[in-house]
Amino acid sequence: MPLNHLTLLTGASRGMGLAMAHQLLRPGHTLVCISRHRNAVLAQAASQAGATLEQWEQDLSQGAQAARTLRHWLTAQGPAAFASATLINNAGVIPRIAPLSASEPADLANALRVGLEAPMQITAAFLGATEGWAVPRKVLNISSGLGRRAMASQAAYCAAKAGMDHFTRCVALDEAIKPQGAKVCSLAPGVIDTDMQVQLRGADPAAFPDRQNFANLKTGGQLTSPADAATRVLAWLERADFGTNPVADVRDA
Repeated sequence: MPLNHLTLLTGASRGMGLAMAHQLLRPGHTLVCISRHRNAVLAQAASQAGATLEQWEQDLSQGAQAARTLRHWLTAQGPAAFASATLINNAGVIPRIAPLSASEPADLANALRVGLEAPMQITAAFLGATEGWAVPRKVLNISSGLGRRAMASQAAYCAAKAGMDHFTRCVALDEAIKPQGAKVCSLAPGVIDTDMQVQLRGADPAAFPDRQNFANLKTGGQLTSPADAATRVLAWLERADFGTNPVADVRDA
């Protein structure tokens, strides 16, 4: 049995995704990052850690292309290459903060493609290509509290995350009836001090009624650092009961 563990991670070029990537660089691990841009610091860290790193430059608004690339790569590796295989769908974008009535069609389409369509396509490719692998397989979808709580001027982002939660529930049902089905979970990671939070705090108050609430999170010291959030998310991934609840929150007991 190989000792090499595979993790596939989208949106690894910044924020919590980059923090997770750094923490996943361990000997005996292969990390494949799928992001718009390569990260030179991450490549250097992989070399120092003795970990195997691949960085695929891919615009995740073109999810079908990413899914094809992933399926071909996994098929080429074969069922005996890894001791486990994990997919983390982390990438997401916030479109221009505005009511739906003032939103551009292309902006809405991009948010839904990156935040919902691509995760579904990539998950399908991952599960399909590894279905015959006799090793533990997991899918971790990084969701948000906004998938479970509506917010003005955030229809596309909320819809993408709500869709992510529900497609995860469906996949959990699919996998539960298979002899070696994957464990899946859509996990809200809490409020994190990332560029996305900066975007929300900097929005026009007239267009975004909740702007002050996000500003208060920052001034009140209630935001988790990307590194701490990554640690909590990856710890959830290692829980013995991972996937028992297909929709969860990292702040749950």
